[in-house]
Amino acid sequence: MTGADRSGLPALLLDNIDLFACPVCGGPLRVSSEPRAVECVECANSFKVEQGIPLMFYPNEWGAKTDVTSTVRSFYDERPFPDYDDTDSDFTLQQKAEKGVFARLLNEQIPLGAKILEVGCGTGQMSNYLGLKWGRTVFGTDLSLNALTLGQEFKTKNNIDNVLFINMNLFRPSFKQQTFDVVICNGVLHHTSDPFLGFQSIARLVKDGGHIIIGLYNRYGRIPTDIRRLVFRVFGARFMFLDSRLRGANLSKSRRDAWFYDQYKHPHESKHTIGQVLRWFEEMNFTFINSVPKATMSNKFTIDEPLFVRNSEGTWFDHLLVQTGMLLGGGKEGGFFIMIGENHSSDDERQTSSIN
Repeated sequence: MTGADRSGLPALLLDNIDLFACPVCGGPLRVSSEPRAVECVECANSFKVEQGIPLMFYPNEWGAKTDVTSTVRSFYDERPFPDYDDTDSDFTLQQKAEKGVFARLLNEQIPLGAKILEVGCGTGQMSNYLGLKWGRTVFGTDLSLNALTLGQEFKTKNNIDNVLFINMNLFRPSFKQQTFDVVICNGVLHHTSDPFLGFQSIARLVKDGGHIIIGLYNRYGRIPTDIRRLVFRVFGARFMFLDSRLRGANLSKSRRDAWFYDQYKHPHESKHTIGQVLRWFEEMNFTFINSVPKATMSNKFTIDEPLFVRNSEGTWFDHLLVQTGMLLGGGKEGGFFIMIGENHSSDDERQTSSIN
């Protein structure tokens, strides 16, 4: 089935309704008697679908706990990131994505038939890119409806039928537990009120034997960005040359602005370490598989890296050397690092494994 049926619901939602759960109570969903809506079987809450995007965002109920969700949501509604500048077709999207080694490796190594969730997909460029390969089912979720709309427009224009964008709060997911082969969450958790709680929430969505991929700002690697932020605040735009990305001659004004605001004007961010994420993995019964950069100085990430084959997680001294290297390297890519874990929640054995 493609497109939408007479209910006005996207085919991918209807075909996978059994994967979804109510973000309010966790109950199963069904097609509502209302047009273009689904509803919870248990609590009867209804969720509309507008322009092909299910509106399943439900706010946190944390009481006195600080919650930056609405602030971050407003930031990305005003400045969606990344934009689709110079990306007007599936071909140009593929070209752009594959300039980055990691995106290309993901596309090559995630198998056909996989169910993929990208949490905090922004404008959905990674989701749309992974959805270009036939046989996968890709769900992209974000708190910003404005950002999702850009991804939806690109998807529709290029007839990418196996991607569904959903407006969702990662702390109140709209999916059942242990649903996905791969969950991707890059550049998101460090913009939340409680990154570890957010990790716990999305880690539960990974199938046993499935993988989670999270990207965060590194405590050491982010120091150069923090210094530049201070310089920009004091001396203004004339010191923009300090950021190599902003010096790029081929960078359009819109992309330059998008990078500047995301890196230097964001209302909330936190920093993390390799050791901290390893503790997160252990808490949720995930095995460390791989990282960018590698967790040990003796190993290097290669252009043909097997992403899902287990590597050494290193020692605290390895982590210190690697992260100091990120600092001395000028905090490339904003001091961003990626870690991959494999879910062993129902298996206490820790074995070397790969995606088959």
